[in-house]
Amino acid sequence: MKKQAITPFVKWAGGKRQLLPAIKERLPEKYNRYFEPFVGGGAVLFELQPKKAIINDYNRSLVHTYRSIQTMPKEVMACVEQLDQGLIQGGRDYYYEKRALYNEKMLKEEYDVWMAALFLFLNKHCFNGLYRVNGKGLFNVPYNNSKKSSYAQKNIEGISKYLKKVRILEGDFEKACKGARKGDFIFFDSPYAPLNPTSFESYTKEGFDKASHIRLAKLFKKLSKRGCYCMLTNHDTELIRELYSEYNIEVVPVKRSINSDAKKRVGEEVIIRNYK
Repeated sequence: MKKQAITPFVKWAGGKRQLLPAIKERLPEKYNRYFEPFVGGGAVLFELQPKKAIINDYNRSLVHTYRSIQTMPKEVMACVEQLDQGLIQGGRDYYYEKRALYNEKMLKEEYDVWMAALFLFLNKHCFNGLYRVNGKGLFNVPYNNSKKSSYAQKNIEGISKYLKKVRILEGDFEKACKGARKGDFIFFDSPYAPLNPTSFESYTKEGFDKASHIRLAKLFKKLSKRGCYCMLTNHDTELIRELYSEYNIEVVPVKRSINSDAKKRVGEEVIIRNYK
């Protein structure tokens, strides 16, 4: 039976849609289970749709939205539709009102269907689809002046159907890989190492610092020794090359849409593998 084509329901910084051909060319010939510890927008997951998959992310709101679409897609879409209709009437002020509501719910830890709907809505109507929080962990991206629909019904339905076969985790990347065994494939779309080595930023207030990159490299090595197939993508930086020097490193050109300076929207990334 032919699988339904599905695409990410959110735009995410560092998303891998444009790298999909390069990634697919470099997949292992065969593997057992698929692990993605930094799922983000899920471009690779939704393209491959592996039969046995375990996904994870540290961003609680993102994981909650995945789980909500997995278990109650109709309810999520009904709420998003209400938000979209309100935006048509209320415009800019409505967006900021809903952004404040989202942050209020996050502070109160009210992770319900409306939280998932607000997450989808804000992602579609914030500047560049960028998920960014301030020092207090509050979402602070401005309005992009768009009034387009926040979802595509068939896509959400297809995602929900597929996700019913997927195990969704929330938390640390190392914990997410704990059950990986020989023959499993782990795809690491880790937070980017900064092009400027003096600055480290991330989309969660906890951050992903140099120590985190070193810990990830140690996990990559540990899983390699276990007999897992591992692939990692990141910026082509001195730090990344140093951490993964013993593995197969290939450079691929990319266009970066999330950058205010158009001249900086072209760059290079690396695809790193522990197999040929």
